[in-house]
Amino acid sequence: ARPNFFPGIPAHTTQLQTSQSKVKMATIIAQQLSAGLTQKSRTAARPRSVAAKARASVRVGAVAATRPIWCPGTPAPAHLDGTLPCDYGFDPLNLGADPENLKWFVQAELMHSRWAMLGLAGMVGPELLTKIGVSDLPNWIDAGNWDGYWLGAAPLLFVQFAMMNWAEVRRWEDMKNPGTMNEDPLTGANKGDTNVDVGYPKGLFDPMGYAKDPKKAESLKRKEIANGRLAMVAIAGCFAQAVTTGTGPVDNLFYHLSDPGHHNIFS
Repeated sequence: ARPNFFPGIPAHTTQLQTSQSKVKMATIIAQQLSAGLTQKSRTAARPRSVAAKARASVRVGAVAATRPIWCPGTPAPAHLDGTLPCDYGFDPLNLGADPENLKWFVQAELMHSRWAMLGLAGMVGPELLTKIGVSDLPNWIDAGNWDGYWLGAAPLLFVQFAMMNWAEVRRWEDMKNPGTMNEDPLTGANKGDTNVDVGYPKGLFDPMGYAKDPKKAESLKRKEIANGRLAMVAIAGCFAQAVTTGTGPVDNLFYHLSDPGHHNIFS
């Protein structure tokens, strides 16, 4: 008798099952080939404009993915499209959706950044010079009571208010009508200047001519905002330190460095 590969099962039954399996496999392959040809024909028949839009969408998505966002994985608001210096899409309350409000916020941040950088230098500088023995200046907390000013506190405050009012009114007018405040009414400086970049007057305020190179100017704008934001956070820390410890930032720093493990925010 002919040997059987599957003992106990008749040979004709095994052959029948094998034939049925081959037919089933051929049917599956035919169905897959048919589906593939149909999909290919649909893709070939798709209009080129649709394919072009798809490719453009992929490119836009790739650009959006490479843009740094303050909260990774979340889309930036439509009004923050990355054209502003240091724009990381931060507007959780959607305050800048109104274009007029956005213009105001841009200028407000710019001015606060500059004042914070100047203020922080004024807080740290005199105290540091006194600490290393170069001068004898008061801590910024006690600066209002210092008797070494060339004017008394009241006249000095009045002069400051008058000068700031003049500067701020001109800045406000320049925001409403960019370029109209370029020429200095007292000295005639910047006469004929056609700059309309509000907040960046150039001329006397750019003695080194950095703004002549557009790429360098954009880079400096980003650095100014980045350092200004850091200064605003730092100056808020100085205020908190003054209320908590009654001393300035330099004294607090030296005190912390003397024993970081015990002299810190938790002690």
